[in-house]
Parts: sequence; C-alpha cells; structure tokens
Amino acid sequence: MRRAVCPGSFDPVTNGHLDVISRAADLFDEVIVAVGVNASKNRLFTPQERMDMISEACRDLTNVKVDGFTGLLTSYCQERDVRAIVKGLRAVSDFEYELQMAQMNSSLAEVETVFVPTSPEYSFLASSLVKEVAMFGGDVSGLVPDFVRERLVARLEERRRAGEG
Repeated sequence: MRRAVCPGSFDPVTNGHLDVISRAADLFDEVIVAVGVNASKNRLFTPQERMDMISEACRDLTNVKVDGFTGLLTSYCQERDVRAIVKGLRAVSDFEYELQMAQMNSSLAEVETVFVPTSPEYSFLASSLVKEVAMFGGDVSGLVPDFVRERLVARLEERRRAGEG
C-alpha cells in the first residue's frame, strides 16, 4: 500500500489545503492528514476541532484519514510505515523552506517529500490570512468550506465577547 501523510496545523483548514489533500488522495492508496499538536503555538481551534473539521471536509475521500501528532514528523512516518510526505507549494518562498525541511526529513528517515503546486486560485491562501480577514469582518466565503467559515466566525465572536481580540 502506498501511504502518504499531509502534515500541517490546519488552523483552520482552507480550500487550498483541501485541494492538495484531494490531489494526494488521487496519487496514493491512503493519505493521512496529520494535524500538528504543538503546545507552544497559540491556535484558534483545538487539535480535536481541527481534526473534526478536516474529517468533515474530507468525508467523501474514502482513502483519507485524519490523525494528530506531536514530535518529529519523521518519527510519526516511521511508526506508521509512511514513505511519502505531501506538501503544497504556493510560491518560490515556500519551496526554499520546504526543500530544506525535505532534505532534513530524508536524513532522519526513509521518507520522500512530494511537492504539489497549489492550484492558481489558491496560491495566495493561508490560514493566517483567512483568520485575519475574518477577524476584521471580511468575507472568507470561497476560501474555506461553509461550515468552517461558520465555525471561524463563531469562534472569533466568542473571543471578542471574552475580550481576547
């Protein structure tokens, strides 16, 4: 079985993420969307909320599974017999960083990184930008699935009411 992992924070999952995940699902027998659980980073959504949103968004992709991970991605891959990491690239600046990461990962484990260029309509899209636009009342329809937009707007409203931003 050809198994790949699509790692990320997915805070929140965007249509750009989903484009890369669905294209990876066409290339591999099984794709694990691995949600990074990094306690040192302040996220809008909990790891479980992010995993739930990805699961809902990918429910029609029968060969996609969602999981969380901590620590080194290469250790996660070795424990699950994953030989490929799929990363989306939006721009040349992404490539420079991701190439260095791919080389480090291959030095740590027998794992290859497959780069998937982002579809042009999503080349500008990043979770951080989606959150910022939504925070200032901008319309993020078309950038994230509708149910993610609803959860994002609700979470930002909760934070505003709590005085967190």
